[in-house]
Amino acid sequence: MNREETLDGLRQSPKVDVCVIGGGINGISVFRELALQGLNVLLVEKHDYCSGASAALSRMVHGGLRYLENGEFKLVQESLAERDRLLRNAPHYVAPLPTTVPIFDMFSGLGNGLVRFLGLTRRPSRRGALAIKAGLSIYDFLTRKRAMMPPHQFRGRRTTLAKWPVLNPQIKSSATYYDAWVSHPERLGFELLEDGLSAGPEARALNYSDIRAAGEGRYLVRDTITGSSATIEPTLIINATGGWIDITNGTLLTSDIRPASLMGGTKGSHLIIDNAALYEALSGHMIYYENEDGRICILFPYLGKVLVGSTDIRVADPDTVRCEADERDYILQSLSFVVPGIDIRPEEISFQFSGVRPLPASTDSFTGRIPRDHFCTVVDAAHGGPSIVCMIGGKWTTFRSFGELAADLALERLGKERRISTTDRAIGGGRRFPLDRAAWIARMAAEKGIAGSRMATLFGRYGTQAEAIADFIAMAPDAPLPHPDYSKRELLFLIRNEAAEHLDDLLLRRTTLAISGNLSQQMVDAVLDLLTEHKAWTPAQRGVERERFLTLLRERHGVTEKILSERNEQRSMECEATEKSG
Repeated sequence: MNREETLDGLRQSPKVDVCVIGGGINGISVFRELALQGLNVLLVEKHDYCSGASAALSRMVHGGLRYLENGEFKLVQESLAERDRLLRNAPHYVAPLPTTVPIFDMFSGLGNGLVRFLGLTRRPSRRGALAIKAGLSIYDFLTRKRAMMPPHQFRGRRTTLAKWPVLNPQIKSSATYYDAWVSHPERLGFELLEDGLSAGPEARALNYSDIRAAGEGRYLVRDTITGSSATIEPTLIINATGGWIDITNGTLLTSDIRPASLMGGTKGSHLIIDNAALYEALSGHMIYYENEDGRICILFPYLGKVLVGSTDIRVADPDTVRCEADERDYILQSLSFVVPGIDIRPEEISFQFSGVRPLPASTDSFTGRIPRDHFCTVVDAAHGGPSIVCMIGGKWTTFRSFGELAADLALERLGKERRISTTDRAIGGGRRFPLDRAAWIARMAAEKGIAGSRMATLFGRYGTQAEAIADFIAMAPDAPLPHPDYSKRELLFLIRNEAAEHLDDLLLRRTTLAISGNLSQQMVDAVLDLLTEHKAWTPAQRGVERERFLTLLRERHGVTEKILSERNEQRSMECEATEKSG
């Protein structure tokens, strides 16, 4: 169903059970939950799916070790359970991550941890071995029945520095435990969306669309791509716009019933660093460390580069969020503290990103004390309009359980029964996931007439959904793109089937080309040519799209045209070297 067909269906039948506003991971999750129960549900997203905070997470899938000192035991238990479900339900994108904590003293943090737990202080402080041991013991206890990953272990100073000689030599010991990481969070979000859409024709979604009150329980949905619109009459609205919840309520509610500020999000910024020495020094582990001010930071291998972050800064306007120079300086300073022997040059920052954590409104002076849990607030109907369920808080790891919570609230209000659970429901390319990956890849390569190495690459990107993409590739002659690991037919499949309307949809979210530092000027133009042909854009429209994307890369992600051009030259040199060695 294309955009105009979706709008035309709404014009013919404007009544919907639930309208979900916000196509981030939590909005998609509740949309999927409701669609699978057979409801008539519409998802409306202002920009692209998973383009806000859901594209700016730390790529960790974790229980939240540091939340224990805030007394958020229920959240940690829930997060660990959801982490383990994702390891089972999305094995193509979520994998175990050994995590090592450098420890600088023995007793620090015990007293401060207690008074923080009791709410007597808001200041961060260093955590010593005993405090970390207590937290990791709770971690192990909460996962003891599932035991999907090894228990934690401690190492002395000598053993730690033998394995990680680049670590700050002032450490006293280290602790290693296991959490998980997600390689393609935006793709996983889109797979959840597809799962909801597959429930039937009454499950519909529109990206690049806005919604506003039109009076008497009616709302105008406008497609910002085409300008078309439709008026809907929802029985219930779910506001899942995260850091934009208060702004969204302003377009839906009159001032007499609009609630006070619900959100008080903070900005988290991250850097992707291309430094081979740093990458090798990590030995496949995440380093989960405290900066000198007590702020928790992370450092781990990600898609051949190194991800490091993050900051925690209050923001007033989520639309203006970007990684600022002082944040880059802070992150690099934290890096020089934990691995003082490795220097990072400015040109080694290949990508940067920033997003707003959707935290509840709080006056706490220390942002680390703001609760990370999630809940729903209901603004009851007035003037004959629908009630609005506002999804407050939440972290990426718990998207499924938060979506389930909001969906059950909606079902109760609508007098409907739940008929399907998503607890053990595999996601996208995690369905029918093979125990023997190599055998699956070899069989698919033979069946589709595709080289084994190419099939392995597709499997790494899409899991078992690589079969559908391989089918599409095999249907017509294919050709490589400037990045040899991608081909025209693969990108054309994404354009035709995954609601890609702009260049950034493809290069930032449907693929990892930009964040992995593999995007060159030639690749930008080649993919833009494919999109231009599919959309039948004029040369002028193509030029506008190109400038839009390059501006976004430069201003939001620190990637300039000069950097893209230098990657052209680097790619050419690599190809020449490969040809000579061959």
